[in-house]
Amino acid sequence: MNIVDIINKTKRSLPLSDAEINWMVKSFTEGGIPDYQMAAWLMAVCLNGLTESETLALTYAMRDSGDTLELDIPMTVDKHSTGGIGDKTTLIVGPAAAACGLCVAKMSGRGLGFTGGTIDKLESIRGLRTDLSTDKFTEILKTTGFSVISQSETLCPADKKIYALRNATGTVDSIPLICASIMSKKLATNADCLLLDVKWGSGAFMKKRDDAERLAALMERIGKAAGKKCRAVVTDMNTPLGDNVGNALEVKEALEILRGEKKGALYDLCTELTAQLLELAGKGEHDACLKMAAQAISSGKALDVFRRTIALQGGDARVCDDLSLLPAASNSYRLRAVCDMEILSVNSEEIGMTSLLLGAGRLTSDDIPDMSAGIVINCKPGDILSAGDTIMTFYSSVCSDFTETAFRGLNAIRFRSIEEGSSE
Repeated sequence: MNIVDIINKTKRSLPLSDAEINWMVKSFTEGGIPDYQMAAWLMAVCLNGLTESETLALTYAMRDSGDTLELDIPMTVDKHSTGGIGDKTTLIVGPAAAACGLCVAKMSGRGLGFTGGTIDKLESIRGLRTDLSTDKFTEILKTTGFSVISQSETLCPADKKIYALRNATGTVDSIPLICASIMSKKLATNADCLLLDVKWGSGAFMKKRDDAERLAALMERIGKAAGKKCRAVVTDMNTPLGDNVGNALEVKEALEILRGEKKGALYDLCTELTAQLLELAGKGEHDACLKMAAQAISSGKALDVFRRTIALQGGDARVCDDLSLLPAASNSYRLRAVCDMEILSVNSEEIGMTSLLLGAGRLTSDDIPDMSAGIVINCKPGDILSAGDTIMTFYSSVCSDFTETAFRGLNAIRFRSIEEGSSE
């Protein structure tokens, strides 16, 4: 076999055999295929796609490039989100599902760009560690039913290398490649039940709902073909999820929901995702599972799961009862309405880019985010604000001049001036 023949076949939309895909992934991972040739194949995939059988073979080859997580636990579940602005659902769904009797074993990554990673959020809790051994991970799961650890260097090394090349060559936006990247990692973590939350909208990979639905359907079929109980749902990421964006701020909002102090769209989505996970795991019909999810939060059981998990992962569990123990920004700025206005929309991508200016994200994998930085959005579409009311509040310990931030943040808001009857 040789890579030139493989590139030419994909360029001409001729299907590759499983053996060709296995050889290519193995050779590239081991350094036998140079970046420029792999990049040529990835571009051919972006232009011509892959068949479903090719996508499954690619997923398996990437999964088998490294270790597979083997836990001494009868059944585990996982909820995966394709990510977006303010997405802290794992911090709520995981404890709630565990409080209902499931074992939620999750391996997550750090954020790159303006989308925050679950690991970054958790590590804003003082002392909490996510670099746990498999034995420690298993011990926590058997004790609380919920744990999140950082991705292993030996898990799907092919995906790590291929994704870095995709990011550098403009070949990220391919549904087969996105599917293989996500599903290879999910299959390597080896959960028995897998719920996939596929986002669409301005703050998501998939800008169009149709594309998100195609990706969701493909990932669900790949998961089922691999022998997993798998379900994909498509959810909206045109508006930020919840009010808070930024690592410690998102932990704060998640805790407010687990403490029973806050509801709204984020709470509704989290209880729905928890119910879907419970139903997938055979805990009952949907309506009954939805009630179980709501009760797990209202009873305080989900909060107790999170508290005990934080402690077992070395974190300061007092944060569950005292939110002031989270990192606090040294600087803040309120963006206020200059006239009476109706909020028409809040653009997720622009909010994400604004949070990046504050230091909440990272431009390269070596950047260290400001855990205290972020945005609290003080309004939502449909709200009527009077002149002087706060639109959003910026927080940062590394930024003190909020001029550019305020301009970018205002650009994220589409509103109608009530006095003039115009929209911006």
